[in-house]
Amino acid sequence: MAQQDNPADPFKKALSEATRVIADDPDLGVVFTVDPPGMTADQVRLPQVSRRLTKEEVLLARGTADAFALRRKYHDPGVHQRYLPSGQMALDLYEAMETARCEALGARTMPGTAGNIDAKINHEAVRRGYGQISNPSEAPLAVAAGYMIRALATGRELPEPAQNVLDLWRDHLEGSASETLPDLESCLDDQAAFAKFARQVIEDLGYGDQLGEDPDEVDEEESSEEAEQDPDEPESTGQEDEEGRQDEESQPEEDQETTDDPSEAQVSMDDSAESDMGEETELPEGEAPLEPPAPAPVSEADPGYKVFTTEFDEIIEATELAEPAELERLRAYLDQQLEPLKGAVSRLANKLQRRLQAQQNRSWEFDLEEGILDAGRLARVVANPTTPLSFKVEKDTEFRDTVVTLLLDNSGSMRGRPISIAAICADVLARTLERCSVKVEILGFTTRLWKGGQSRERWLKEGRMQIPGRLNDLRHIIYKSADAPWRRSRDNLGLMMKEGLLKENIDGEALEWAHKRMVGRPEARKILMVISDGAPVDDSTLSVNPANYLEKHLRDVIAMIERRRQVELIAIGIGHDVTRYYDRAVTITDVEQLAGAMTEQLAALFDNDPRARARFLGMRKAG
Repeated sequence: MAQQDNPADPFKKALSEATRVIADDPDLGVVFTVDPPGMTADQVRLPQVSRRLTKEEVLLARGTADAFALRRKYHDPGVHQRYLPSGQMALDLYEAMETARCEALGARTMPGTAGNIDAKINHEAVRRGYGQISNPSEAPLAVAAGYMIRALATGRELPEPAQNVLDLWRDHLEGSASETLPDLESCLDDQAAFAKFARQVIEDLGYGDQLGEDPDEVDEEESSEEAEQDPDEPESTGQEDEEGRQDEESQPEEDQETTDDPSEAQVSMDDSAESDMGEETELPEGEAPLEPPAPAPVSEADPGYKVFTTEFDEIIEATELAEPAELERLRAYLDQQLEPLKGAVSRLANKLQRRLQAQQNRSWEFDLEEGILDAGRLARVVANPTTPLSFKVEKDTEFRDTVVTLLLDNSGSMRGRPISIAAICADVLARTLERCSVKVEILGFTTRLWKGGQSRERWLKEGRMQIPGRLNDLRHIIYKSADAPWRRSRDNLGLMMKEGLLKENIDGEALEWAHKRMVGRPEARKILMVISDGAPVDDSTLSVNPANYLEKHLRDVIAMIERRRQVELIAIGIGHDVTRYYDRAVTITDVEQLAGAMTEQLAALFDNDPRARARFLGMRKAG
């Protein structure tokens, strides 16, 4: 029994206790989950730790736990709410600086937390690609402001990708708030004083119009009004109240005089309506102007799903995003990085190929009077010479009339080993299935820029409309079309290694795009495999829409695909549980399991035995 215990459990238990101690809250709940980390009133969610207990996992879990615990210890929600700005950019700056304050206080009083939080900062910065950007507009100003507060308060150097963001924005921050920043040291321990400091920094940066009313000035005005009241005022006030009541009693009569005849008001409204419609009534019969048709919905799955603008979206071939020489170099880099893994993936691919070819070429009809002699039944003839010989005939299958689409998440969180393994697996599977006469299409999805790109810039210029819908520039990439031979598309997969390619992920629209491409194909059977590492995330969209906006659309698209049954949909989640979205899905905790998961899923789909398909895909047997 002891051998079956999870070796990560003692670490989780120790980290949970340490989190409660740092937070000074013995009742705080601590859970480890594949869902995004977060904190509620009575619980914190920490990143999942696998049985392998890698250094990266341990540091990220400790850093996340320390950050939440310090927020719980040093943060007063009431004070925070009192000085909360009203505008979105001001709010982002305010939140980022308060988070930095809490973590900086912890680093000062408990130096051990500083390194852990640095690991968390580094992980987030790498995931968002901050190390590769060279333009300040590619990184949020609020993030840079938080980094600056942390650096000034602790005197510690930031992790390299975070330092890159701060360096890009440093001149603007220091130049705009040069008179305010020196006051940081005196207010760091006092949240109310720091909130006033943060509001001043926001005003220095040019977002004073988003701060709303100053709560301290409002309190002073109310206090001064109370202090200026005359002691004799109640008597005069009473007299005035008496006169006021008399005025109010006479007022209804005056109002009644003006509204006694409702028919007059109705007539005037009717006259107005007739005057407005006069031109229409004079048109000859049958020639009334037609209303323009309503615009087609952006999404077939959810007509209510909105997109602020599609002008800056693009569907692009991989060859258009890099020169042939660069693609060749990136492909060589991909092969070099994954040389140790290629053997294992190739063995799995060969296993898949044998299973598929066996179904293609080894489907037989037995106990026939002619054909190929069935050696397996000769024993019956030996036992009883009067028994006639048995023959078998190989029969054709409809297996070949199939197309498979691999839809790969190209978001920043896939950077590193996950995207490398996804690329090489897609490559090997495409080659394997092509040998079996199965056509394969490889697609990717991301966004063109961080933080909304040109779509958000236009939204800001046009007045920041409420609930604008999806607010980013999509980039859908075609690495290999279904009709293109594998040898011509091989280098294209190296594009996933290109710095700066991986950004945000808007899964719902990408899935709907891939589905539309498949529905138009002539093949009788269509299989769509999605490989992702979590829920759809786009900070620009989620900051101005409901928190579940993209997630709801993804669920609607999945429901539409499964309802229409034109395409068989399966999914593989890397490090995150995607079974909450997809009915047929598996979740892997180690990216090296991806190759096996992909081959087993496809092999199961091509299995003739429905019970075997159900076993592999996690489905219950029908009936």
